[in-house]
Amino acid sequence: MKNSLKTTIKRSALFVCLFTFSLSALAQEQENYFKVGGAVRFNMFSKSWVENKTQPEFTWDTWRLNVDGSAGGIDLSFEYRFYPTFGTHFIHHGYLGYEFNENLYMKLGVSQVPFGITKYASHSWWFQGQYYFGLEDDYDMGIKFDYTGIEKLDLSFAYYRQAEPEGPTAGGAVTYGASGPGRYSYDITPGVGKIGSSTVDAHIRELNQLNVRAAYHISEQVEVGLSGQVGGIYNSVLDEAETSTAFAAHLLADWGKGWNFKGTYINYNYQAKADNGQSLDIIQMGAYGSPYDVAAKANAYAVGIAKSFPVDFGPINSVQAYVDYTFVDKVNDDYADMHHLIPGILISAGPVYTYIDYAMGKNQPWLSATFGEGLGVGDNDADWMKRFNINIGYYF
Repeated sequence: MKNSLKTTIKRSALFVCLFTFSLSALAQEQENYFKVGGAVRFNMFSKSWVENKTQPEFTWDTWRLNVDGSAGGIDLSFEYRFYPTFGTHFIHHGYLGYEFNENLYMKLGVSQVPFGITKYASHSWWFQGQYYFGLEDDYDMGIKFDYTGIEKLDLSFAYYRQAEPEGPTAGGAVTYGASGPGRYSYDITPGVGKIGSSTVDAHIRELNQLNVRAAYHISEQVEVGLSGQVGGIYNSVLDEAETSTAFAAHLLADWGKGWNFKGTYINYNYQAKADNGQSLDIIQMGAYGSPYDVAAKANAYAVGIAKSFPVDFGPINSVQAYVDYTFVDKVNDDYADMHHLIPGILISAGPVYTYIDYAMGKNQPWLSATFGEGLGVGDNDADWMKRFNINIGYYF
């Protein structure tokens, strides 16, 4: 009996040791991990302003690599993108993350700027109109803190020393340190600007930006928020910076069976000086390897509504129908306003996401017979330009 008891105790102790070791190994495995992923996307489209046999076109839109992981309590998230059509490549984001406690998380590196609705203020593949002047899904280099320690309230504070690192211009070279247009999100680029109708040199870039964002959850379905951004636009010839500002109010709501609404109001003032010391009426911003003109001051109004439907048809598990619209009211009355209207659907099938959009725009820089025109002076007699677009992406 005693020997049997001793044997049982030994076996139990061995089981406890093995179980404890397994739990420790599992905890270590959960804490320390790294995952490599990515995506490949293709585009098929037809442009209303092109009337030759090249339409429709089929292009390789994007391929990207992602690395996410954690070791020793420090997280890593990194993404690099390649755009063969534009002849450029660049970092999307890359930061080290650290959780001080369950309410406070830090990101150091290139992270999404806390402004307006995050992660996206839009439903379509085209974003909302504010993406095209740098105030939706923007990424910069600095340090960011997210705090959730107040009931129903999410707070974010960030300091960005500069825009994210650049890649090459479209088919060209990297201009290191010049804050060029080879990037994912739109940022101010050096080169030229406008004072009235005159083009002038303007060696300017973003420097020392502060962001604050507060989002209050009225319920699990409704969020309202305010955002503020203050930063410098530095002129390297003058060796001085002007103070630029941007403010946003947003509403995000879910209701019923699959309905979603996103609404944002934005006021921005990209106050900057030309190399001759005069204030600019138009600056240049750039992404995907190419810059274009942007009015220095404007108010933007964006709304989007969507309805999701569960689907059980082969690999397809859901379909979302949506309409996104942005109106950009430029403060200078001599400049024509911008309209951005995107009805479409998103089809989700496992790792494959397909956006089918009928994009329409007036003075929209990407929906134009002359790429990049529209957010600057614009054309009061501009026609609605249209592009039927199908984007198919496989994510892994």
